[in-house]
Amino acid sequence: MNAPLTETRKTAIADSNPIDRMRALAAGFARRAADYDAQDRFAAENFAEIKAAGLLAAGVPAEFGGGDASYREMSEMLREMAHHCSGTALALAMHTHPLMANVWRWRREKAPVEGLLKRVAGENLMLLSTGGNDWLNGSGSAEAVEGGYRISARKRFVSGAEAGDLLMTMAIHGDTVLHAGVSMKAEGVRIEQTWRTLGMRASGSQDVVLDKVFVPEAAIAVKRPAGVWHPFFHLVTMIAFPLIYSVYRGVGERLRDEAVALASKRRLEGDAQLQVGAMEAALAAAMAAHEKMVDIADHATPGPETSARMMTLKRTMTDSLLALGNLALDAAGGSAFYRVNSAERLFRDLQAARYHPLTALSQQRLAGRLALGLDADGRAA
Repeated sequence: MNAPLTETRKTAIADSNPIDRMRALAAGFARRAADYDAQDRFAAENFAEIKAAGLLAAGVPAEFGGGDASYREMSEMLREMAHHCSGTALALAMHTHPLMANVWRWRREKAPVEGLLKRVAGENLMLLSTGGNDWLNGSGSAEAVEGGYRISARKRFVSGAEAGDLLMTMAIHGDTVLHAGVSMKAEGVRIEQTWRTLGMRASGSQDVVLDKVFVPEAAIAVKRPAGVWHPFFHLVTMIAFPLIYSVYRGVGERLRDEAVALASKRRLEGDAQLQVGAMEAALAAAMAAHEKMVDIADHATPGPETSARMMTLKRTMTDSLLALGNLALDAAGGSAFYRVNSAERLFRDLQAARYHPLTALSQQRLAGRLALGLDADGRAA
C-alpha cells in the first residue's frame, strides 16, 4: 500500500534535488543488483526506498505537491540510477515518462491533468506504461457497456508491474484506440510472472492481464484511429525516449568503466589500447546523440519532423551502445565472461535497448517517408 506523502516529506521533496536523493540510495541499489539478476527478481526493496524518498513525485510541479524537478534533472536522475541498478532505473523510467508527458501538457497546453498530477504527489502513485508494446496499433478489446467499457487484454513488458498503481494503457473499440488509466487494484486485473529474460531482470516487466475490467467513459483520456500517427504519439515520442535512453546511457557508462578496470590489467598490450579507444568513441557518439534528444524534448514542439528526428537519434544511440557493448567485452578479455564481474550483466542489460519502438526498420521507414515528402503514415503530404 502506498502511504500518502506527509507535509513534512512534501517540503523535503521540494527542497532537495532528485539526483542527490537518488545518490543517497545508490549503495543499496548497487549491493542488491547482482542478486536481482541472478534470481530473476523484481527490485521490490529498491522501489520501497524510491517511494519513501518521494522520487515518484520529483517531476510533479510544486503547486501540486511535487518536487518541481526539470525534465533534464529527471533524465540525469535516471542516468545516475542506471549506474547502480539497470532494471530499477528502467522501471522508474516507465513511470517517469508518462508523468513528464502530463507535466508538459499542463505547462504548455493547460490540459486538464491537474487531478492526476496531484494524485501522484499526494498518494505517492506509481504509473505503469504499456505503450511500447501497444504502440500505434494498440492491443486488447474494449466492449461498450452502460457507462463505459469492459477491457480485455494481455499487456506485455509492463516494467515495475508489482509496485505500480495506475496502468496507463489502451484497448481497441472498432476502429478506435481508447487510452485510459486502469487501477492495478481493479477487479479483473492480475499480474502473470513471465519475465524470465536475457537482461533487465530487476525491472520486473511482467505481463498484466485485464479480464473484462470496467473503465468508465470519463476515464478515457484519448480516442484515436488505430494504426496511424496521432498528435498524442508525437508527444510520447518526444518526451519518453530521452528519459528511457537516459537509462541505457547510464548502463553504457558503467559498462565502459568496468571494462576499463578489467582491461587495465593488460594496458601495455596494443590490442587493449585500440579496443578501449574504439569503446571511447562509441560511448562519445551515444552521449552526443542522447544530449541532443534531451535538448529536443526540452525545447521542441511535437510533430512528425520532431518524431522522425528523435527516432533517428535513438537509432544512432542504440547502434553506438550495442557497439560499445561488444567492444567492452573485447577490451576486458575473458574476465568479462565470468558472472562475478558485472561487465557480463551490464552487457546483457544493454541489449534491451534494441527492442523499444521504433525498432530499426520502422525507424528507417519513418525517416525515409518524411525525407521523400510523404507524411508519417506514407501518404502524399
